[in-house]
Amino acid sequence: MTVKEQQIINASDVNTTFRVLQTDNIGDSLFLRKKSINIDIKNIAKDKDWQLFIERLKLTLAAESGVGIAAPQVGVGRNLFLFTRIDKPGMPVQVAINPRIVNHSQETICFEGDGCLSIPNTSGTSRRYAWIDVEYYNEKGEFIKERLSGSSRKGDFTGIVFQHEFDHLHGVLFTDKLCG
Repeated sequence: MTVKEQQIINASDVNTTFRVLQTDNIGDSLFLRKKSINIDIKNIAKDKDWQLFIERLKLTLAAESGVGIAAPQVGVGRNLFLFTRIDKPGMPVQVAINPRIVNHSQETICFEGDGCLSIPNTSGTSRRYAWIDVEYYNEKGEFIKERLSGSSRKGDFTGIVFQHEFDHLHGVLFTDKLCG
């Protein structure tokens, strides 16, 4: 973790949300287009800075009424995001650290109503895979491997949320993937 990342994370306590970067701000927009780097997950469960970051990120996601948020959206260029498990009872928020998409459908779908906390007052129809096989670590450092799917806001769209947040780690926004 860099000194700047530590400053962002520790600037406030666990009860304070982060400022979400916005594409209509030039500095924010340039940062959102950068590729993020992996986190050293050794001892992640005991790392007070990363645990504080995750808790503040969860608070920010809830305050913004989103279904996902990635570390770069709050100024931390690391491979970590939160995504809502629409496929699970109670729709819990899942932490994904150093995520990878290891396989995906050949078929793509056009997902209606894609939006982003970093792109104000904008939504669109984005091109996404119908399903994805993913690997990531959770906040306890446990390795998770699973298949995520879903293609409609009327049902499960967990796989779409994962793809959207994964794109943020590569400097890609949903507006880069619009169906047309």
